[in-house]
Amino acid sequence: MLGGGLLAGISVLSLLTCGYLAGELEGASSAAEGTESELPSSQPHLIFILADDQGFRDVGYHGSEIRTPTLDQLAAEGVKLENYYVQPMCTPSRSQFITGKYQIHTGLQHSVIRPTQPNCLPLDNATLPQKLKEVGYSTHMVGKWHLGFYRRECMPTQRGFDSFFGSLLGSGDYYTHYKCDSPRMCGYDLYENDSAAWEHDNGMYSTQMYTQRVQQILASHNPRKPIFLYIAYQAVHSPLQAPGKYYEHYRSINNINRRRYAAMLACLDEAIHNVTFALKKYGYYNNSVIIYSSDNGGQPTAGGNNWPLRGSKGSYWEGGIRAVGFVHSPLLKNKGSVCKGLIHITDWFPTLITLAEGQIDEDTQLDGYDVWETISEGRRSPRVDILHNIDPIYTKAKNGSWAAGFGIWNTAIQSAIRVNHWKLLTGNPGYSDWVPPQSFSNVGPSRWHNERVSWTAGKTVWLFNITADPYERVDLSSKYPEVVKQLLRRLSQFNKTAVPVRYPPKDPRSNPNFNGGVWGPWFHEDERKKKPNKNKAENKQKQNKTKKKSNRKKGHSIDCLVGG
Repeated sequence: MLGGGLLAGISVLSLLTCGYLAGELEGASSAAEGTESELPSSQPHLIFILADDQGFRDVGYHGSEIRTPTLDQLAAEGVKLENYYVQPMCTPSRSQFITGKYQIHTGLQHSVIRPTQPNCLPLDNATLPQKLKEVGYSTHMVGKWHLGFYRRECMPTQRGFDSFFGSLLGSGDYYTHYKCDSPRMCGYDLYENDSAAWEHDNGMYSTQMYTQRVQQILASHNPRKPIFLYIAYQAVHSPLQAPGKYYEHYRSINNINRRRYAAMLACLDEAIHNVTFALKKYGYYNNSVIIYSSDNGGQPTAGGNNWPLRGSKGSYWEGGIRAVGFVHSPLLKNKGSVCKGLIHITDWFPTLITLAEGQIDEDTQLDGYDVWETISEGRRSPRVDILHNIDPIYTKAKNGSWAAGFGIWNTAIQSAIRVNHWKLLTGNPGYSDWVPPQSFSNVGPSRWHNERVSWTAGKTVWLFNITADPYERVDLSSKYPEVVKQLLRRLSQFNKTAVPVRYPPKDPRSNPNFNGGVWGPWFHEDERKKKPNKNKAENKQKQNKTKKKSNRKKGHSIDCLVGG
């Protein structure tokens, strides 16, 4: 664990005291040039910053009323990714980033990993930090994990990170770091590597706390050796909390959720400023690649806005999956440009490994592509399609059928795919309204009402030309049935490569009350070894009593999951 002295040594960088000083970043850059010239390796420092639930509109350069001067400047000086896709929820985006594989190839194609589920990112999948460690990188994660923790082997430090400081769950209180999954299922969720970080239970706001930890890591590491920093901020995910000073510019926003969200985003923008400053001060910046991304679209009921895109977080409309993203780096060839090539979050895995001069095993079946030349030089993207997802469990479209899918596909299944300019959705894609900025004010509800969708009874297939109609206003499924059939066949082809869904039932042993009040690993291999110790007659009697119950739970046992 890094000592408190380091934190004191970099107090000038503290988020609690550091503002936007004129010329600050430029001065830090100049001071770092001498150190950078001594770098013996061509391997760049890789900084991946993941925001949580940031809406597509919620950045200054997309027209937001929320001020994001740091993000605006970094994007303007780098490459804006304006055809960039993620997944509609937390776990799916994170799993695809860290493995380079679609959800259907990891078994995580349904929903997110719940705190009480004996589930995690499959252990037989190589992760990005593991591959980077193979070529000499120091790997550190700060922030939100949300890829499962029921076994110790699932923890971040067991999946390739040299250090981890952050939360295991999908959300929690920004100050107390407690999370209640249900009544009487509450626990502390802040970790230092593999142990609860009780010493940090001091009421510090997580955005600021995580940034200070990043500053400590940068201050203590040798910039002549490559580092991979994965900074997964909790902001701007609910609960909507922010330090009081960040509300100063947003008191005119009448909608309380939007106002709180704006304050949270302002704090996050300042945090990115301080991370960038630290990279320059400590000699990393000139040989670094900074990637910024949201993990999914915004949630309007929690203050986020995706206008002019349709839908929200949790949906497969563009508002749920088209994300804010940019790359900032002195190593870019086309700085100050906009990339409109098709890019997906799975692409970071091969792109960063290639930049790091690493190797991808020939037998590794990736869904991502190396897109560095697309981003840096403006070349054509190697990607022509994206499987947004196939979720065989989510079949809530009651009118879906094989007939509606021309006998090719059951349209009751929630799925979405993009091929070149075309996008196809089946089943129930999720919340489908357009939410204009005016809906967050007291101007009046008329325009908001005009943007609501009147569902066509029984509809379970949609087709859009996303290039011509990025806002998904003109459904072309009835006009181009042959295109629909082609995309349905492509879905069917993808589905043949899918692995079984991993979505086990709740395990009561996950309750933090059984683990010292902390959310953390609860399954241990030795528990299974103790059970056969009873005599055979006793075991047989128990088996007879529970035979019917066991049959009902077939396919959901822990034994089916521990192998990864």
